[in-house]
Amino acid sequence: LSMNRAQPVDPRQAPELYGMVAELAQRAELPMPRVYLIDDPQPNAFATGRNPEHGVVAVTTGILRVLTPRELRGVLAHELAHIKNRDILLSSIAAVVAGAISWVGQALTFSAFTSDEEEGPGAGGLLFAFLAPIAATLVQLGISRSREFLADETGARIAGDPAALASALTKLERGAHQVPSYAPAATASLYIVNPFAGVESAAQLFSTHPLTQERVRRLLALQGAEAHDTRRLVWG
Repeated sequence: LSMNRAQPVDPRQAPELYGMVAELAQRAELPMPRVYLIDDPQPNAFATGRNPEHGVVAVTTGILRVLTPRELRGVLAHELAHIKNRDILLSSIAAVVAGAISWVGQALTFSAFTSDEEEGPGAGGLLFAFLAPIAATLVQLGISRSREFLADETGARIAGDPAALASALTKLERGAHQVPSYAPAATASLYIVNPFAGVESAAQLFSTHPLTQERVRRLLALQGAEAHDTRRLVWG
């Protein structure tokens, strides 16, 4: 929150935003999270907090200008889903494990080139030293992408409107390509869409976010499935 220069807001400063978060938190059976506003023209949002009791939802000033109330509601539900699913804690654990594996790999590499003994870590040890950090990073990024899919689904069910979140994601992806962000690179993975999508050139395998097109496709499929179930209940 400090790195992104987020400022807390209360019901008097942002009544519509605060009221929307409160309504969705009640629907999700969550304690009321703290609400923060980030002075950033790019439309985006993130959640943080190690557990629901310490949950925080932060949105940029840009998102309030770009999204309709219905779309904003979908985004806020997505962020509350991260809190409900304890994704921040899980991502932190994954990062620590990946960091530890990378450290072991670096230590083995260092010992292989500095040891005076004839018997070093061997070919298997060197292979582990080079491949383990890459594998750990891929697992960490895979977890991050899978939790985004889960937060989309959970958030859509909290709001009861998968199509609204799908529409919001399309606008946010466009905004990430058109509007530069002030967000620090170290916090990019927290946001609902990658704030640096417009300058990202890495392969999807090394991305912290799943493809927006696939997220939208899944949400619209969920919308269709819910509509089908509703019609079946109405018509028997």
